[in-house]
Amino acid sequence: MTSMAGGGEPSRSASAIVANTSRGYHILRIDAYSRTTETPACEYIKSLPFTAGGHRWCIRYYPNGDRPEAKDYISLHLYLDEDVSEAVKAQFMFRFIRDVGEQALTLGSLHSFDSYCGWGRTKFVKRQDLVASKHLQDDSSTVRCDVVVTSGLRAQEHPAEATIPAPVPVPSSDLHKHLGYLLETEKGADVVFDVAGQTFAAHRCVLAARSSVFSAELYGVMMESDTGGVVRIEDMDPRVFKALLYFIYTDLFPETAKEERDKGQDGDVMCQHLLVAADR
Repeated sequence: MTSMAGGGEPSRSASAIVANTSRGYHILRIDAYSRTTETPACEYIKSLPFTAGGHRWCIRYYPNGDRPEAKDYISLHLYLDEDVSEAVKAQFMFRFIRDVGEQALTLGSLHSFDSYCGWGRTKFVKRQDLVASKHLQDDSSTVRCDVVVTSGLRAQEHPAEATIPAPVPVPSSDLHKHLGYLLETEKGADVVFDVAGQTFAAHRCVLAARSSVFSAELYGVMMESDTGGVVRIEDMDPRVFKALLYFIYTDLFPETAKEERDKGQDGDVMCQHLLVAADR
């Protein structure tokens, strides 16, 4: 219940109904597996009793199935090995010991176990599949049975879920547009490149941030030499250098270079020149 008197924030509280559970497991090692297959169909070999969740249990191992239609399978059953006045609610899972830690623990349905009664997996594994698997080594196999017993329900406090604010739409980055505009307008440019008589103005800090070669040159030898702010680039097509600058500023392939590439052979040559320029 919430109160909105005075327009204040509503009070928040929450509770949860949970089951009281206790768990345990038993490891059943089957040595001389091939000898156990001599057991007649529908007959079982019983494990030693064990305790899990405050109750005594045992496992029945059927080497040739627990019923005629399962004669090609191994069957495993979990039995409650004690007298009880009320049925015991429990979940269980059989799995090979090699799967522990790899296979998720999926306990399945909640079963009612009466005195000396059980539930099981009629077709736990096909015998021929077991023989061909990693689970049978030196004629030995090991199975783990996990048991979770539920003994009742209770209520407990549960943290109230905080109101999740509506997500704020975040626009995609347009930094490349601003840097491209900076290159195009030449605002604040502090270095000029002369490429075959054609000049291009640029910004030392941007070039240095994007290229370790430019960083070494522009803030090293070239800065200390008297070049008048003009850097001459030999043996390079001005169009290629312009495309290279555009990529440095925007991380995008120039539209003019795309158009030339789409034209066919000339575009391929342009791409080759760009690769050479980038490597240089």
